[in-house]
Amino acid sequence: MKKYYGTETYVQSAGVKNELDVDGFAVAVCAEIGVPLVNHRVRSFDEMQEWGDDLSSYDLIVALSPASQRKVLDLTRYHHLEVEYWPIMDPTGLGTKRDEKLDAYRQARDQIRNRIISRFGPPHHTD
Repeated sequence: MKKYYGTETYVQSAGVKNELDVDGFAVAVCAEIGVPLVNHRVRSFDEMQEWGDDLSSYDLIVALSPASQRKVLDLTRYHHLEVEYWPIMDPTGLGTKRDEKLDAYRQARDQIRNRIISRFGPPHHTD
């Protein structure tokens, strides 16, 4: 989001679990398009709330997996905000060779990029 729309919209990334490190294949394929994930930290929804990031202050939450969709719908059932589910391919178990794995991650990255542009319009920033 920041690559395409700058800081005009506040964006936070969270998942169902936080005990995982950022996937090295995700870091590699995002770096290919100028999106640095090397310093990205994995956070859970619970951790966000512990830090005072109130989910009710968001206008939109995008879930990328069925598990995150269930968690978000449970956490937000008493809040008036929009929740969208974008079914994105999970590349983690695909491919046996490095090039095959990278191709699967590129496909998932491109699915997310295409959904972002479709939802929010043409990019304003491209650096």
